[in-house]
Amino acid sequence: MPDRLPPIPFDALTPAQQAVAQAVIDGPRGALYGPFIPLLRSPELMLAAQQMGEYLRYRSAIGTRLSELAILVTARHWDQQVEWAIHAPIAAQEGIAPNVIDAIARRQPPTGLAADEQAVYDFCVELQRDKRVADATYAAALRQFGEHGVTDLMGLNGYYTLLAMVLNATQQSAPPSTAAPLPE
Repeated sequence: MPDRLPPIPFDALTPAQQAVAQAVIDGPRGALYGPFIPLLRSPELMLAAQQMGEYLRYRSAIGTRLSELAILVTARHWDQQVEWAIHAPIAAQEGIAPNVIDAIARRQPPTGLAADEQAVYDFCVELQRDKRVADATYAAALRQFGEHGVTDLMGLNGYYTLLAMVLNATQQSAPPSTAAPLPE
């Protein structure tokens, strides 16, 4: 499947597109890739999305390791190969065990999770699957992360759902990755 909204050469971008593209390149991502390629068609949306994503990915109240776990659950829910290719290696680097990553890829509940990881996994699975979170699951997350952390966890789910929708709708190809593609 060809990308529906492929990369645009930098010199062919409008001034508004160049400004937001440069903001992504100059930020912690260091390059324009993934969902930002199709989002570039709407510079104001892309700017707002990249600012939210920069906060959630690099500075969320639950920390990078648990944010990456939430991203993997969301990517798996949406069968999103680009997000998986990008974030499965980062999750491993941040300390998410390979057996946990593999279980999520296979849609199996992972075993041996630490209490904070279990709280994130349960919260994300319920929110993505059921479109709500049970009282006990919410209370467990609240005990682990407080209101700020739970709010950021909801934000991670929503933000990476937005990106998954963009990437799935535009049929963007997954980049080369050390992670195996998600199984069908």
